[in-house]
Amino acid sequence: MNKAPFLSASDVVDYHHPLIAKLASDLLSTSTEATAKNCFEWVRDNIQHCMDFMREETPYIASDVLAIGTGFCTAKSHLLAALLRANNIPAGFCYQRLTFDGPNPPYCLHGFVAVWLDGYGWYRCDARGNSKPGIHCEFTPGHETLAYPIQYPGECTYPEVWAEPWPELKQAQRELKSASDYLANPYDFEPPLADQSLHRVTIS
Repeated sequence: MNKAPFLSASDVVDYHHPLIAKLASDLLSTSTEATAKNCFEWVRDNIQHCMDFMREETPYIASDVLAIGTGFCTAKSHLLAALLRANNIPAGFCYQRLTFDGPNPPYCLHGFVAVWLDGYGWYRCDARGNSKPGIHCEFTPGHETLAYPIQYPGECTYPEVWAEPWPELKQAQRELKSASDYLANPYDFEPPLADQSLHRVTIS
């Protein structure tokens, strides 16, 4: 597997930013797995999910998420991937399609991270935050604990790990003005077409 795309910096995963570089260095531990766990738990516990904490700011670029201290699940995944890649740990983006609240539409896009760990392969971990009742995500390689189960018609977990966030998602995040605007019109995007040359791997 070509891991280079999952280690690259980009406009969203801007891990060369001084704030991210400093935090990534602080989270470095004695093993890859321990470092990845430190990064996961830091983002999970220190970046407020804007809906849980009733915040209106909606940063999405990793360094902005860190500086402002809040974001949606997708934004938190951008920061987590940046911290992992800054520590030379391959990481990519995963998505679910979920109902927004309960068994009926509308649907929304939920984002989290997959990290490559020797001995495990791609391990999906969800740093959305345990600040919402009923959610308890941990970093336990070999045992996946995502925030949301697939339980209603129309929901799914997409099987790919993407080296970059979906272009349609990034465009929507650039244009989003507030969390209230998102609540009025949640994202419900389809995966990019295969011919768009976006690097991805499929996992089971």
